[in-house]
Amino acid sequence: MIEKLKQRWNVKNGWDVLIILLVFACTGFSILYIKRGFFSIIGLDESSPSWLRWTVNIVIILPLYQIVLLVWGWIWGKFSFFWEFEKRMFNRIGGMFGGKRKDL
Repeated sequence: MIEKLKQRWNVKNGWDVLIILLVFACTGFSILYIKRGFFSIIGLDESSPSWLRWTVNIVIILPLYQIVLLVWGWIWGKFSFFWEFEKRMFNRIGGMFGGKRKDL
């Protein structure tokens, strides 16, 4: 599995794979706590309409995830990897909406 990830992410060793996985884990946990606090501040909970929770997740939490991912990537010394990762991801998302895709 580590070898597949090394090839997919074009990294040289298993430590890089470990750090990348650690960055994803730190980002996920961070967003979990940020989302919980943010929802509490604006008064959203399980009794709120699901369409409203989903809208907040897509409009606010998803972009915030991208920023937190870059911050954790910078902290762990992998900013350039995650910067390229996000550019590829946004390029693919843009292609879904009829824009021209330019694979990086």
